[in-house]
Amino acid sequence: MTPHTFLITGGAGYLGSHAVVAFEQAGYKTIILDNFSNASEWSLAGIEKILGYCPPVHKEDIRDREALRRIFQQYNFTGVIHFAWLKAVGESCAEIGYYHENNISGSITLFQTMEEFSVRKIIFSSSATVYDARNIAPITEDMPLHTTNPYGTTKLIIEKLLEDYATHARWSVTALRYFNPIGAHPSGHIGEVPAGVPNNLLPYIFDVASGKREKVRVFGHDYDTEDGTGVRDYIDVNDLIQAHLLAYKNLTEGFYIYNIGTGRGTSVLEMISLVWEVTGKKVPYEIAPRRNGDVATTYCDTSRAENELGFKSKISVKEGIIETWRFIQSN
Repeated sequence: MTPHTFLITGGAGYLGSHAVVAFEQAGYKTIILDNFSNASEWSLAGIEKILGYCPPVHKEDIRDREALRRIFQQYNFTGVIHFAWLKAVGESCAEIGYYHENNISGSITLFQTMEEFSVRKIIFSSSATVYDARNIAPITEDMPLHTTNPYGTTKLIIEKLLEDYATHARWSVTALRYFNPIGAHPSGHIGEVPAGVPNNLLPYIFDVASGKREKVRVFGHDYDTEDGTGVRDYIDVNDLIQAHLLAYKNLTEGFYIYNIGTGRGTSVLEMISLVWEVTGKKVPYEIAPRRNGDVATTYCDTSRAENELGFKSKISVKEGIIETWRFIQSN
């Protein structure tokens, strides 16, 4: 029996590389598509170390219609897992058109190519940024949506476009709204390597712990939380990718949305303390004013994913930090 074959866009990136490994190990065939604007070819070497081989790689851009058509002609795809995305919130505010072109126009070109070749199954990497910041945690999938930056807007727009395909072209679509991915593969061979200054908290804390940066700036210490700092839901990347496997196994015609998180919150100071505990390295920090748009507490309600997909996170934040430290030391 021929294994199901998936195109993984952004397959050389942080999440995409973990998806390639997990889907291959689950018996599926994967094809990597990446333009390497947010990834490095070292991740391909990491995939090969884990699997003993690297699946086919196409260094192309999802905005290139003819390149996509050539790839779709070459393989008999079962579906697509879509990670090809520019994802820096701050950069999206400074480069609005660039984010619209890459994230929205690129996705439209991908969807049109999928429809042309009758590939109508997709798992989309959406984000908790689509939720209205005024929502009170725990966040459920039916709460109001409202974005505060162009990155979040592109995620929300693509969700709506995919809902159109599901409604009018009989696609099978699952959008997974991630909260805050952390961690690395247990092997230490693949993980997150931000280009330039990290946009996410944990990589920045590790840069400070490793001596690359002087200190962590903690934005706000007077929130209504246990230690006064912001609380977020951190989901281990290995758990997150398991959610993709379950999403595919449960994929049916229609449009489905699931929160992917732990359902628990961890504060900024707790994250700093855990990195100190795991690494044995002190992490200097300073308190800075709150940032506009930040909220005190955000974590998700995971009951829909638990009830419909059978998904529940298993890896703790501390274990994710241990995995990340192993990856940093190995690389």
